[in-house]
Amino acid sequence: MQLRRFGLYLATTLTLALAACSTGGLGTSKDSPFAPGAKKNGKAVDGLLVGHRLMEAGEYELALSHFTRAAGEHGLTVDVLSALGTVNLGLGRLGQAENYLRKAITSDEAVPETWNNLGVLLMERGEYAEAAQVFRRAYALDNGQSDPIRDNLRLALAKNDFSSYNDEAEEQEYKLVRRGSSDFLIRSIP
Repeated sequence: MQLRRFGLYLATTLTLALAACSTGGLGTSKDSPFAPGAKKNGKAVDGLLVGHRLMEAGEYELALSHFTRAAGEHGLTVDVLSALGTVNLGLGRLGQAENYLRKAITSDEAVPETWNNLGVLLMERGEYAEAAQVFRRAYALDNGQSDPIRDNLRLALAKNDFSSYNDEAEEQEYKLVRRGSSDFLIRSIP
């Protein structure tokens, strides 16, 4: 019986001795396939940057939450309003998108992409005359450098002319095509 107890004691001692020799803990190794944990004193990445990356990946709901976080951090700046409007446009929430985009363009700091996105929204609603005016403003602010804005302006002008001549025109479907981080292009569906 004592021999058995001695064997158990020896096995326990060896196990503890070997455990003390390990690098320890439940930490992950550098070649682990799992994501690292959060740093205790780490700095958070800007919500706008993360939101734009999520929009590029097509994750609009997640982008919306990060843009909302950015609004809490930065306030309702032109960039935050534009981002919130663009992500709501991508989600198909036209009413909310219009509110944010209209607030964003009231500032002198509004970029041409914000004006373009408002024009895309107006095209979706069938307000071709106002969309053409908005696209003209976007094109002027961009100094004629953006092909997608020019294409959107041409389409709005064509739809405006077509709708003014033919009130009972066939309804044609269009698709929003995303170009860049906050830029949309309207394409007709064949």
